Amino acid sequence: MQSHPEFQTPPPGCPAHADGMRTSLHGPEFAAAPHAVYARLRQYGPSAPVELAPGVEAELVTDYATALQVLQNPDVFARDSRRWRALNEGRVPLDSPVLPMMMYRPNALFSDGAEHMRLRQSVTASLARVDTHRLGRHVGRVAAYLVGQFSSRGRADLVADYAQLLPLLVFNDLFGCPEEIGDRLVFGISGIFDGVEAEKANEVLTEALRELVALKRRSPGDDVTSWLTQHPSGLSDEEMVHQLVTLIAAGTEPTQNIITSALLLLLSDERYAGDHNAAGLLVDDAINDVLWNSAPIANYGVHYPVREVEIGGAKLAAGDPVVISFAAANTDPALSTGRQMLSKRAHLAWGAGPHACPAKDPATLVANLAIEKLLNSLPDIELALPTESLTWRPGPFHRALEALPARFTPVRPERRSPGASAWGQGAPENAPAQVQSGTQKGKWWSSFLSWWKV
Repeated sequence: MQSHPEFQTPPPGCPAHADGMRTSLHGPEFAAAPHAVYARLRQYGPSAPVELAPGVEAELVTDYATALQVLQNPDVFARDSRRWRALNEGRVPLDSPVLPMMMYRPNALFSDGAEHMRLRQSVTASLARVDTHRLGRHVGRVAAYLVGQFSSRGRADLVADYAQLLPLLVFNDLFGCPEEIGDRLVFGISGIFDGVEAEKANEVLTEALRELVALKRRSPGDDVTSWLTQHPSGLSDEEMVHQLVTLIAAGTEPTQNIITSALLLLLSDERYAGDHNAAGLLVDDAINDVLWNSAPIANYGVHYPVREVEIGGAKLAAGDPVVISFAAANTDPALSTGRQMLSKRAHLAWGAGPHACPAKDPATLVANLAIEKLLNSLPDIELALPTESLTWRPGPFHRALEALPARFTPVRPERRSPGASAWGQGAPENAPAQVQSGTQKGKWWSSFLSWWKV
């Protein structure tokens, strides 16, 4: 249990008045104005009591220095959620929407000590083998394919039509997915994040990954899944599946949010106005702006004190969730006077300490190239709605736009000649009908492969 002696009664105007001393981080109000909520929560000190979902309580760290203290001190703040006291005592609803993101899995994210090191090394070693040139070429292919699906319409939702799908299709290639498994992976991940048929989506995803692991054990290839199976750490099939779930989720959701938030800045903020065809530097700046001021994973990095501990005057009980607000820590007013002295990469959007995101470099590269490809393909693209009309997806963990409608001069898809470059644009006229007319999410991977083989 958390104790904040300086605020036994919430300060005037604090939302905790309406929620039994706990501020809700779920629902449209928080999604619409999270930084206003963080500002009020700072009145508690470096951390504050919050509710992640109905019946799920946690302590949210909003202070930059305190966040680093927690992230870099695994001996006191563990990641293994089997320590979660309220869950063990039956006080957490088992159908809570946040459980899939918080319950224990046998992977690097939810492990500590020697076990974490063993699992983490398998991930970092495998990701280190990714060829950035190959990755860049594949981002170009996927971007051209997706733009080709909507370029002739003159309008698109840059979330659903582009940013949500691009990381999934890129990671399908990185993980070596054949057509049928890749289609189910896209369906599974999309369903979990969309909250549509989430239980079925989770089952489909798990079974698809089991089949992928079995396939790569029999017939290894030049892909991350094969490298994981071959790593000296000797991952079991169960560990393989859960490592892949975390890698795919960590590589897709944050990347999607970086792409859309950076596009929003580039298309609406006067600081980024200019020629999109020469926007390389602007894209880098916009992504850095997003990572500092609108962290794509806003609140996560759940820790569990191994004993009663005090941070900033608040006493935290052993086994109670401590969540890092990357978004609040990055915008901590205490940094305002010295932030210009910090490194561009001193933000906490990718975490810090032993559990810092191992996929930050490929994810940043994918986001950067995806944005550049879109802007270069559609140079007159602009928002189709005023920024104040845009809405954000509710949820305690992410900072994600619901939609980003855009308009542009329609572009006739170009016919690709045999052996065309990976940077060719548009769906060819003789591509399968399902590709030209658009497809359901469950068929995106096989449709892309069909398009590329033409």
